[in-house]
Amino acid sequence: MKWLLLLSLVALSECIYKVPLVKKKSLRQNLIENGLLEDFLKKNSLNPASKYFPQEATMLSTQPLVNYMDTEYFGTISIGTPPQEFTVIFDTGSSNLWVPSVYCSSPACTNHKRFNPQKSSTYKATSQTVSIAYGTGSMTGILGYDTVQVAGIADTNQIFGLSQTEPGSFLYYCPFDGILGLAYPDISSSGATPVFDNMWNQGLVSQDLFSVYLSSNDQSGSVVMFGGIDSSYYTGNLNWVPVSSEGYWQITVDSITMNGETIACSGGCQAIVDTGTSLLSGPSNAIASIQGYIGASQDSNGQMVVSCSAISNLPDIVFTINGVQYPLPPSAYILQNQQYCTSGFQGMNIPTSSGELWILGDVFIRQYFAVFDRANNQVGLAPVA
Repeated sequence: MKWLLLLSLVALSECIYKVPLVKKKSLRQNLIENGLLEDFLKKNSLNPASKYFPQEATMLSTQPLVNYMDTEYFGTISIGTPPQEFTVIFDTGSSNLWVPSVYCSSPACTNHKRFNPQKSSTYKATSQTVSIAYGTGSMTGILGYDTVQVAGIADTNQIFGLSQTEPGSFLYYCPFDGILGLAYPDISSSGATPVFDNMWNQGLVSQDLFSVYLSSNDQSGSVVMFGGIDSSYYTGNLNWVPVSSEGYWQITVDSITMNGETIACSGGCQAIVDTGTSLLSGPSNAIASIQGYIGASQDSNGQMVVSCSAISNLPDIVFTINGVQYPLPPSAYILQNQQYCTSGFQGMNIPTSSGELWILGDVFIRQYFAVFDRANNQVGLAPVA
């Protein structure tokens, strides 16, 4: 009997639920290809930093969206019985699940998949409302409960948002339907229980953690894994970094250097490991200095462009975290498109009580496999295989 119990525990510990992620064109790329970026930016005063404003994180019914302009990695989930499929961002920088609904007639809803509660036998309505702020207004909606299917996991009685209005053009051009937040419950709008917390509470995953691998491949290979760690995605050992604040996946960075000289984060700074933003973001002054170091200049669309021929001559930028160095080669922090190259850095000023705040987005995560360990409140990092 003891051996049977041991074998069952081993089988459970090796059970990892994987959601394939695909890389699609970002909102910014869609706008550029349609010749709409310049006009869009004139009409919308986007501030990527607002996603992380402390005062907004404490409001019961708002979760800012403006930082999703450059996000490119998406996965598929389903909601309801029988299941209705949606493309979502698996976002470690927010905590709510929401999708468009049939109650919404905004253009941004009509060109995306919409959830129909009347077609689900397991849907439970509530009288609660939710509002999500973004550049040109807000998504407003209601909260309901239903079964959410994620990588074969049936997450029952999951609370989520159903949009009723999505004004403006921001979400119209977005390549995703909705968002599945993977941050801590503390920043969840309307006090809604996040999807991963609900999975763990129901005993649906064997370990209280999830991990993310983002492939540099343009289309495939990326994955988010629930309940386990697959060592085939990284090399060496995982280095564990304590979470410094349990809201976002926030950690302490010791320094940021180039050619052995500190170029930012002198004396340490805070950073958020965020799959929901594509770029590396930091204080505007520090980012401006980095843009100068790498020879980036602004084009007519507001993008920071770099000469593609200069990439081979640029140095690594090194993030030292918990005593371990994480170098980013120029091939990582310079984004190469078919016609031009752009900087992977973006300036944003985020007010915090602990000084400057950085966002380690997909530019960083593509180089380092990331484990988000809720049981021990830590992030594990290792070079991707």
